Amino acid sequence: MGLLNRAKEQSALDQAKHAIEAGRHILVFKFIEAHTNSIATGAMTGINDQMEAIESLGWRLDKMSACEGNVVGALGRSERVAIVCLYRRTPGPPQQGDETISVSRPY
Repeated sequence: MGLLNRAKEQSALDQAKHAIEAGRHILVFKFIEAHTNSIATGAMTGINDQMEAIESLGWRLDKMSACEGNVVGALGRSERVAIVCLYRRTPGPPQQGDETISVSRPY
């Protein structure tokens, strides 16, 4: 794994941790990867590593959407893939000190 992919993985991990610390139960994360050969089928290892980093903290992929596009820049045209993922965290078991509230339903 290259230096850039390690930095992206660490960023994904840091942002997923921050969402947990903020008490979030939903995390929407955008991954962008350059296409070197859009005709070939293969692993997107940089994105694999980032997704695994997020899931290592207990986030679970719920929904995903992807799109491709061309970017024109100083180095010419390049293709990019954007993947938007919605992750969810399920509340864990009650911790000591948490109050359990029981609600009865009339049905």
